[in-house]
Amino acid sequence: MKDIGFIGLGTMGRPMAGHLLAAGYRLFLHDVAPLPPDLIANGAVACESGRQVAQEADAVIIMVPDTPHVDAVLFGKGGVAEGVSKGMIVVDMSSISPLATKEFARKIDALGADYLDAPVSGGEVGAKAASLTIMVGGRERAFNAMKPVFDTMGKNVTHVGANGDGQTTKVANQIIVALTIEAVSEALLFASKAGADPALVRQALMGGFASSRILEVHGERMLKRNFDPGFRIELHQKDLNLALEGARALGLSLPGTAAAQQLFNACTALGGKAWDHSGILRALEVMAGHEVAAA
Repeated sequence: MKDIGFIGLGTMGRPMAGHLLAAGYRLFLHDVAPLPPDLIANGAVACESGRQVAQEADAVIIMVPDTPHVDAVLFGKGGVAEGVSKGMIVVDMSSISPLATKEFARKIDALGADYLDAPVSGGEVGAKAASLTIMVGGRERAFNAMKPVFDTMGKNVTHVGANGDGQTTKVANQIIVALTIEAVSEALLFASKAGADPALVRQALMGGFASSRILEVHGERMLKRNFDPGFRIELHQKDLNLALEGARALGLSLPGTAAAQQLFNACTALGGKAWDHSGILRALEVMAGHEVAAA
């Protein structure tokens, strides 16, 4: 498999596509925004529609923000579904609804193609470093065919089950990430308000059981007041909405997830929907009347 279509060249998609190009894959690109000139200059082919991408490629990767965007890319006018051929593979690497994913997969399967949901974790940093975690749902034969492609973009690639299971895994990931960011925020705010040096507190905690990648990366962001994304709060809100909607459908209570979503909502009310999700700290700071570190 050498011809790959890629639709959605934003913060995540652009570096992901770049790794594929550098690995020798021939790329066919489409986006609603202007295509990155560096990818075109390095040999990627611009396409006028998702249909054309599907007609040119052996597999099509989609990396867009939300469920309605994936729906439009697949089944809108000039969409991927209009160009699908028997035996090709359609891969959605966006983070969207597991229930919608199952329906999308059913429609693509009916056209004779395979469908994989393969959302990622690792953010812009992971996309640029080709170190993304990729959680894949769908038929094993399609996963095996795409595994070398996934390995070009990520370090931890796991086939987790059937269609929809990849998206369910990503929702679970986003629950953990949101609650851990909130926990780190509370801990550093507590330490700072109590008069301790939050930087030294973080340093000490990094050597103990409380250590985490989020304490390392987002804890540093909080201390440096760097809330440029990264991963935008509005996108994490979308993911937690998926978790809470799913919980209602399953008859579950997710109180910590609901609380984290309320803090993200507060950040949005403060004008911070485009902040990095580590900016959840700022909602807690407003309530405390205290900042962890000087701006």
